[in-house]
Amino acid sequence: MRRLDLYLNFDRTLTETELVAYRGLVAQRGKGEPVAYLVGHKEFMGLDFEVTPAVLVPNPDTELLVQRAVAIAREADRTIRVADVGTGSGCIAIAVAHYAPNTDVWATDVSREALEVAVRNVARHNVGERVHLECGDMMRPLSGEFDLVCANLPYVSPGAKLRAEVTAQPARALYADKDGAALVARLLEESPARLRPGGRVLAELDPSILSTVTATAERRFAQRRVHRDLGGHERVLEAWSFIPTNSEPSA
Repeated sequence: MRRLDLYLNFDRTLTETELVAYRGLVAQRGKGEPVAYLVGHKEFMGLDFEVTPAVLVPNPDTELLVQRAVAIAREADRTIRVADVGTGSGCIAIAVAHYAPNTDVWATDVSREALEVAVRNVARHNVGERVHLECGDMMRPLSGEFDLVCANLPYVSPGAKLRAEVTAQPARALYADKDGAALVARLLEESPARLRPGGRVLAELDPSILSTVTATAERRFAQRRVHRDLGGHERVLEAWSFIPTNSEPSA
């Protein structure tokens, strides 16, 4: 029921069926199960998303990346192509499409189970004409070039100690080799070949991998900056003006 209804029905006695269900949920929460998995949904960027154990729970820190992506899109006077790499529940792709109507978003994930959740979220928010989902590794399933590449890839070191409600989420969506930096660094290496002139990359990260991924960004991009989240942590790397290799066109 709604929060208001808790007060309006304060004296109502719970049935035994309701008590059994509630006690079961409390027991699962006590073992570290994320609340979003228990209730089946999570708010992100003011939108409600279906969430299952097949996907990461949308994190408020990721809203920083979406806000920057929307700001970039709104500066354009045309439709821009956006890639969302490692989409999971689809929250980034859908939020960008919702708040920036001039975007055409292509989202990928290696997990078919995650994409099944994303499909339902795309339908829930009526953005099916502008959010396209593909199964595969990084940007390989996608064709063409993009104005903006967004990614919240796994960036946690396999040896990191995390809270139970974090480790309850899909391991392959959390952990990456090279102390957590492998996939973000790979994105920065590969994305210039898929960017249109003036295109940008927005990659969420943990401050612990910043120096490693910045070294990669310095080789591949002439310009870059780091955006801090509300807690003051270095959270999103933005890179642009890519440095072409012999096989890539000039920016």
